[in-house]
Amino acid sequence: MYRIGVIPGDGTGPEVTAEALKVLAAASEASGFSYETEHYDLGGDRYLASGEILPDSVIEEFRGLDAILLGAIGHPDVKPGILEKGILLRLRFELDQYINLRPVKLYPGVETPLKDKGPEDIDFLVVRENTEGLYAGAGGILKKGTPDEVAVQESINTRKGVERCLRYAFEATRERGKKNTLTLCGKTNVLTYAFDLWERAFNELGESEYPDIKRDYAHVDATCMWMVKNPDWFDVIVTDNMFGDIITDLGAMIQGGMGIAAGGNINPEGVSMFEPIGGSAPKYTGQGVINPMAAISACQMMLSHLGEKDASVRVEKAIIEVLSKRLKSMSAGAMGCSTSEAGDMVAKLVT
Repeated sequence: MYRIGVIPGDGTGPEVTAEALKVLAAASEASGFSYETEHYDLGGDRYLASGEILPDSVIEEFRGLDAILLGAIGHPDVKPGILEKGILLRLRFELDQYINLRPVKLYPGVETPLKDKGPEDIDFLVVRENTEGLYAGAGGILKKGTPDEVAVQESINTRKGVERCLRYAFEATRERGKKNTLTLCGKTNVLTYAFDLWERAFNELGESEYPDIKRDYAHVDATCMWMVKNPDWFDVIVTDNMFGDIITDLGAMIQGGMGIAAGGNINPEGVSMFEPIGGSAPKYTGQGVINPMAAISACQMMLSHLGEKDASVRVEKAIIEVLSKRLKSMSAGAMGCSTSEAGDMVAKLVT
């Protein structure tokens, strides 16, 4: 019996979450596992009504869950940063979800903006460090609002944090069993302190524990170029928090857009959270036109993480079938069906 926390969130988040839960129910029936859900009304509406963002008591409840499924966070009436820092970043830090896992995979039938590229060319994994770097919140502002104002934002990189991220990436490369190549994405020619640590730990771990994995390195700017020109070069990419945030959005675009992309905030020893990448898309709220495939893919990732491999495979096959043969477009309002109908198609194929 899995205990799954559900945060439908803001905007279209509740709509796509409903379809993910519909598919979860179908997978449970088909693969024979049990679960129960607990819903949490975290997000912009709660904040505007009560001033509460993320109570400490809710954090403690989350620690007892097996996984969390998130719809979206982001409200047009709430200043940017309040909900993102107060919910998303706090959950990552409090629950020590030190890995952000982003598959970049182009499915058959989905268009990519890359000329002459297909599913055989775009299939790699990005492992992003998720609790350190520039997102640690170290720094400050001096003489704010004056001509002498100074703003400092520090990138925090610890040996422990870097090494556990690298080890996860090496293990993921080995588990994929494809090209057995792990690429470190950094900026060693400019960020000579932070990425000296990353590069040394990368090579030391590779030599001592993962001699079967080929190691490669690319500056972040070169990584962006090659993701567009030769995405087939990549197997698994590992990088820090900021660079990972940037290149995974590029990855979402080359795999067909935000309506497809899903990710996980992973604590291998604790509670992990899975989400669609596209955000709350408030302009589409309540219209039933938003693409739910990213949320369903987040559910698929959650099932894989929980060890329900049969269910995960069933859901991914159903997603591929619907994307390749039954949707006219990936874009909101152009799918040729409603949000609910798209979810129905996947759920029916799962069973």
